[in-house]
Amino acid sequence: MLINNKSKIQKISGIHKHDMALIKAFLQGAVYCWIKNKKEGRIFTLRNLVGGKNSNWKNTPLEPLYEKHRNTGKDKKTAKKVAGQDAGKILKLVLDKDQRKFKVSDAGLTNGYKWIK
Repeated sequence: MLINNKSKIQKISGIHKHDMALIKAFLQGAVYCWIKNKKEGRIFTLRNLVGGKNSNWKNTPLEPLYEKHRNTGKDKKTAKKVAGQDAGKILKLVLDKDQRKFKVSDAGLTNGYKWIK
């Protein structure tokens, strides 16, 4: 559950229901791993979970987000950017439905989240 959330939770269209379920489960698992492996109270962003060394989404449940935008004619760089924005919106949805509490924080150009024990 998100606390102190000031922005609307947005839905993503153009992704098959089955793929969306896999994306949500994948992101939920990434959140569990983050919490298990990092110090309590450390803020995380989508970029921490599936960016950097983990930014190649090929053969992961996140790949359909990228492919959706490539199939609409976007170049690779733009498709990657907007797929990341979509993934961020889905992460926010996942955290809002989680039974644990997460505080929304400003993490620069994106939302950051902090698990509240």
